[in-house]
Amino acid sequence: MRKKRRSYSLILALLAAGLLVLFLISCGMGRYPVPLDQIVRILLRRMGIAMETTWTGAMEATVLRIRLPRIVLACMVGCCLSTAGAAYQGVFQNPMASPDLLGASSGAAFGAALAILLGAKMGMVTLSAFAFSLLTVLLVMLISVRAPGKRVISLILGGVMVSSLFSAGTSYIKLVADPSDQLPEITYWLMGSLSGTGMASVLFACVPMTLGLVPLLLLRWRLNLLTLGDDEARALGVHAGGLRLTVVLCSTLVTAASVSVSGLIGWIGLVVPHLARKLVGSDYRALLPCSMLMGAGFLLLVDDVSRNLLPTEIPIGILTAFIGAPFFLYLITRKEAAE
Repeated sequence: MRKKRRSYSLILALLAAGLLVLFLISCGMGRYPVPLDQIVRILLRRMGIAMETTWTGAMEATVLRIRLPRIVLACMVGCCLSTAGAAYQGVFQNPMASPDLLGASSGAAFGAALAILLGAKMGMVTLSAFAFSLLTVLLVMLISVRAPGKRVISLILGGVMVSSLFSAGTSYIKLVADPSDQLPEITYWLMGSLSGTGMASVLFACVPMTLGLVPLLLLRWRLNLLTLGDDEARALGVHAGGLRLTVVLCSTLVTAASVSVSGLIGWIGLVVPHLARKLVGSDYRALLPCSMLMGAGFLLLVDDVSRNLLPTEIPIGILTAFIGAPFFLYLITRKEAAE
């Protein structure tokens, strides 16, 4: 057991170090490159450590005002989506579960599209996406309470139904939107992007993300009991229904916050937890922190590719789909899944 803990700690330390290196490199990547040593000095100066000014004003503005908010938000969104995906896979005992299983993404898409149709500013679009994302999952949970049968199955079926309903609403909004102005904005939001991110978006998402992530981290050892089934969890003194509700609410909160500031970015919540299992196994005490670090690094790397590969930025949702779809096919066709 001690050897396993040391192994987990070493893996997590290596992932954290890798994320830090990728973070610093990302700050220097772009149309206006900034040397790595200057990035470190700028960030240390920003943290209040006395540093001799060896950089230009343009370097400082590029790093602190343009790249840093986007990079921080990419890490936050990737961390939250992968954590929510891992938590959902444990709660529903389904390796194919992802953060949009209960319709959070569909609700956010409808809320954002509606706000754009009504001519709202970007801040209100984000707020509308967040509110409708929470509303969608709340509606799914109310349906599952009223429906007969197993609660888990009712949640999944309710998620499919409500998600379809809100997707139809989004399609109708796209149909009636102004094709020269509103429709392109809605379409671009739905593809997912961190372009134009500022500190306001980071601060908006920080509170709900923290409120959702902290309980999930504290309860991660109990998630191991949920994977055994409700009867076994109850025999070990854990109220499976209450724990499942808490995990679903926390996962929904971080998913809603992520989607509202980044648009629809799929597959991370499905792909990253499975990659994390390859490293640390299925013990949620190590799996959840590993998923958080890998998710942050994965989305940050994808964002670097999206803004540097071509002269025009590629929406992140497109790149994650290119990676996620083949991985999904691998999951459903491998021998273990068939058995």
